[in-house]
Amino acid sequence: MKPVKWGVLGAANFAKEFMARAIHAAEGAEFAAIATSDAKKAEPFQAFAPNLKVYTDYDALLADPEIEAVYIPLPNHLHVDWTVKALEAGKHVLCEKPIAMEEGEFDRLIAARDASGNLAAEAYMIVHHPQFIRAKQLVQSGVLGDLTLVDTVFSYNNAADVENIRNRPETGGGALPDIGVYIFGSARFVTGEEPTAIAHSQITRENGVDVFTQMTAEFPSFAYRGVISMRMAPRQYITFHGTKGHLTLTAPFNAGVYDVAELTLETTAGRQMERWPSANHYVLQVQNFCRSVREGTAYPCPLEFSRGTQRMIDMTIAAADGA
Repeated sequence: MKPVKWGVLGAANFAKEFMARAIHAAEGAEFAAIATSDAKKAEPFQAFAPNLKVYTDYDALLADPEIEAVYIPLPNHLHVDWTVKALEAGKHVLCEKPIAMEEGEFDRLIAARDASGNLAAEAYMIVHHPQFIRAKQLVQSGVLGDLTLVDTVFSYNNAADVENIRNRPETGGGALPDIGVYIFGSARFVTGEEPTAIAHSQITRENGVDVFTQMTAEFPSFAYRGVISMRMAPRQYITFHGTKGHLTLTAPFNAGVYDVAELTLETTAGRQMERWPSANHYVLQVQNFCRSVREGTAYPCPLEFSRGTQRMIDMTIAAADGA
């Protein structure tokens, strides 16, 4: 397969530490260019990709005919505009989550994708990880009996980092855009179901951004409980609890960083554990994206899936605000 040539819009730390390296490492991909207003910020990227083209203007990178796909790690409020610009420039687009801030913005994204004929997707890496593919297989096999409850938590504490874009309303900050996508999207992906109602939602805000949310929701066949926070010590897990057993992932969202990816299934037949110590969901995400570009295979996380997660976020906000 001819490698897909990638460009990155912006020298974000997350791109430097994870996604640009994933593009560089992925089979079928070539990390070929970066655009940043300060060329010195490109130097850490050139350290592992010495042949990298460096542009000091985003539009100049989009005008490069050799670049086929772009990864967008810009602040949240810029995601829709630059995704559309990239699609209109003829590029395939993988945009960091959340790709949009409201469900209605997906109309514009999907229209631009369809008009271009190119692939556009949110960088939602967990659905590419073998632990979630396995969890989906197990839950939908019926091994847990009737699914009764999905319970999930994702927290970290960045209170001291006041300049972080997640703590700034003008850059689309907040815990729900940052990590709500994980606790909501993971339940939807594994079960294949969509929420019918938000039963309870409580949101705490600081300086115009949400920093803590606890909520419960109703799905067609199970109840859901979720907690996220940017003001609590790091913790993450997701449990699927049924009438015959339960399934738990103890490092579901930052596998390999927070802890080793591990899945534990407990049923009346006994207890079994599966581990994936070396799987890199960022690399797997890029490889799946490249295969979809080159071979036309279905991409595991289309815009329509991401739209459903944003709908659940919007429902949670509306329930807390009494809308």
